This record gives sequence, structure tokens and C-alpha cells, in this order.
Amino acid sequence: MITVISGTNRPNSNTAKIAAIAVDGLRRLGEEVALIDLAKLPLELFDGASYGDKPEAFAVFQDRIIATDGILTVIPEYNGACPGVMKYFIDMLRFPDSLYEKPAGFIGISAGPWGAVRAVEQLEMVFQYRHAHLFGRRLFIPRVGAALDDQGRLVDQDLEKRCAEALEKFVDFCHRLKD
Repeated sequence: MITVISGTNRPNSNTAKIAAIAVDGLRRLGEEVALIDLAKLPLELFDGASYGDKPEAFAVFQDRIIATDGILTVIPEYNGACPGVMKYFIDMLRFPDSLYEKPAGFIGISAGPWGAVRAVEQLEMVFQYRHAHLFGRRLFIPRVGAALDDQGRLVDQDLEKRCAEALEKFVDFCHRLKD
């Protein structure tokens, strides 16, 4: 199973739309896929006491990460960085086992011209610190608003092809590490 993380809690985000495209593409490749949407994190998780005692409602997120064979994170760039909720989510995961030796890939999206390069690089450092295996082929989607139509589909055939190719190679990466 591969888990796709929609890396923001912003409602109706382009991140969620790209995550849905990734989920669909992975399913077309025959993969079992789970989605973690950070917009659905339990509100009680944001109480400072959660650092010690996680709310019961967080268990489903934790269990999904433990059970997954690969993590594909769709991450937007906010103010030159990854959203704070993404880092907080990682902070809430059990250490060290949650990301330990998990294959991890990244799709960066931005409103600007760089496709969240900084946000992806930041997350790669955090995932590497947690001993994840980083997939070296990152996908960057700049000017994401123009890359999607009103139904949340990619409008550029070249980008659609690059996305499909990246997903296929990530699946192969996950399978090779599992074997």
C-alpha cells in the first residue's frame, strides 16, 4: 500500500487536487492507495498536550503511516517553506519507527515559478533525519493554478505524462525496497 499525503490543511486546496490525481494514477497502476488529508486532522491534536498524549482520533493517521509501503507527499510552498501543519504532523508521528526505512517521494506545487523546490528540500531533510529512503525523482508543478482545469484535472499533456512517469517510477522504487 502507498500512502499519499495532502500536505496542507487549507480547505479546497490545489494540493488536495494534485493529491487526488496522484491517488488516481497510483490506482491505475494497480496499487492499493490510502490518502492522508491534513485538513482532516483532529482539532484536539493541536493542543500542546498532544506532544505527550496523542488524541485517540490521531491513531488512524499513525496506523496508516506504520502500515504503508511508501509515502508520497504532495507539498505546497507557503512563504518559501512547507506548511507548518506538515511539519507538525511529522512531529506527532511516533519516533523513530513511523518513517524509518519507508520509501518517500515528493510532489511540490506552487503558485510561483519554482514548484516548491524549497518546501520539498526542507521535507527531504526531515524525512532523511527520520531514516526514510528518499526517491530521487521529484516532481515539481509551478503555477499550479494554471496547471489545473475547473474539474481539478491537469491541462498540460506534457505535465500529465511527467506525472504518470514519476508515479510509475515511485511504485517501482517502493516495490524494489520492499523486496
